Amino acid sequence: MLTCKELLAELNAYLDEDTTPDYRAELESHINECPNCWVVVDTTKKTLQVYKGMEPQAVPDVVSKRLMAALARKMAEKKACH
Repeated sequence: MLTCKELLAELNAYLDEDTTPDYRAELESHINECPNCWVVVDTTKKTLQVYKGMEPQAVPDVVSKRLMAALARKMAEKKACH
């Protein structure tokens, strides 16, 4: 029996239709039986549809700098914990 963790690990392959037919059937069986995984798959599919219909937008420099600073802080925190 497929677990939720295994489904999440294979989500990209499932959405890209890059699985064998037998394994895809196993994934779909789990999705149909597990309400939590069904919500994850359905929401992810809808999100991808929205983003595929959008034009790429440039990230403003101020946002990019703030993001990079936040990532640098997180990485420094992780290094300090090890």
